[in-house]
Amino acid sequence: MKTTIFYSFAVCAMATMFACGSPSENDGTNTDSTGAIRSAPANTEVDRGTGSDMTADSAAANRGTAGTQGAVDDRTMKFINEAAMGGMAEVQLGKMAQEKATNPRVKNFAEMMVRDHSEANTQLQSIAQQKNVTLRKDLEGDHKNHYEDLSKKKGADFDREYMKMMVDDHQDDINAFEKIAENGTDPDVKTFASQKLPTLRKHLDSAKAIQKSLKQ
Repeated sequence: MKTTIFYSFAVCAMATMFACGSPSENDGTNTDSTGAIRSAPANTEVDRGTGSDMTADSAAANRGTAGTQGAVDDRTMKFINEAAMGGMAEVQLGKMAQEKATNPRVKNFAEMMVRDHSEANTQLQSIAQQKNVTLRKDLEGDHKNHYEDLSKKKGADFDREYMKMMVDDHQDDINAFEKIAENGTDPDVKTFASQKLPTLRKHLDSAKAIQKSLKQ
């Protein structure tokens, strides 16, 4: 009789142990330090995977932004190239005028052109590098033709032709710079154009005054 009771008790104890152990094996639950059952999040692996994907996507997006940060639209690109070419022409024509001009006012004006436009060219070159724009290193098109034509002039004819070019060039420059300063899409280029407009207008006023004096 005692053996039967002991056997029954042992069977019940074993059944209880299996019942308590089965949840952690079958449904993914575990227990804390107090013995209470704590459920593991059913979507733990899914969340981890999603988080990893989002990080990868975010990194890819950042790489894309960094790669295109310097990109500019066609209109801005055209302005940068034309302004750089024009500025280079002003410096080279100015250097020629410093050597060949006979009028002191023309020589002084040429010195101002070399100084001011060299400074502007350096600033524009820096902006172009930030925007991944490669500037041309040699004169092309009308600028090259003007340089070659002017190089054939001498004496008073040189002075008059040079100042005529300076008036025409600066009128065109001011129109282009005003349009970008007012309606440009790139903030750095807009700021550059705005800052250079007063200098260009001063150049134009001086060029007109000198040109007028040469006709008298």
